[in-house]
Amino acid sequence: MKQILFIFLIGFSTCTYAQFESSTKFKAIPPVNIKPKEKKPTPPIDSSVIIPPNVYKSPNVQSPPNAVSDYKLKVKSEISMIPKNEFINPGDEVRDRLNKKTDRQEGVAYRRNQSLGTYKTTSESAKVMYRDAQYVDGDLIRVYLNGEVIQSSVYLDSNFKGFEITLQKGFNKIDFEALNQGDSGPNTAEFRVYDDKKNLVSASEWNLGTGFKATIILVKE
Repeated sequence: MKQILFIFLIGFSTCTYAQFESSTKFKAIPPVNIKPKEKKPTPPIDSSVIIPPNVYKSPNVQSPPNAVSDYKLKVKSEISMIPKNEFINPGDEVRDRLNKKTDRQEGVAYRRNQSLGTYKTTSESAKVMYRDAQYVDGDLIRVYLNGEVIQSSVYLDSNFKGFEITLQKGFNKIDFEALNQGDSGPNTAEFRVYDDKKNLVSASEWNLGTGFKATIILVKE
């Protein structure tokens, strides 16, 4: 019985001492209100398809040959219905250029007055005849004698026509003025001059632009 009491006293004293220690040395720590860390949202992963760069578009990289397009037959894009001479003579081009040059030179030649020459004669009169030098295309002329109009408008056809004049002592100037150039141009004529004995004094042609004159002078001695 004494032993049980002794054990009880020891247990009571130990519990009392423990309460005293806890009341004097223990200090409770209040809980700290710590906010939980915010989880940063994970950035979305770009699920789009990644296209690798086309190295053949680089100016420093040569594209591979296209086996189909590089070896297909060459086809002319333009089809002409006009037949062309595939065998061109190089001389033809030179000839054409020379012909064009000649045409320009002739054009300049008839755009001026033309002298048909000066002739001396002892004849009392002269007969002047003229006609179109080429095919008839409507050439018209006007005739002057010493500056005076003796025929205002003469139509040149394929037949010779003309006039006869009495020659004055000294110079007798006859002018033929081109009033037009017909359909083909220039104004062309063949003319002849005879003396009073029907001897041929002069035979020539003129090629005149409109408004220009061809002149022949007969000098009576």
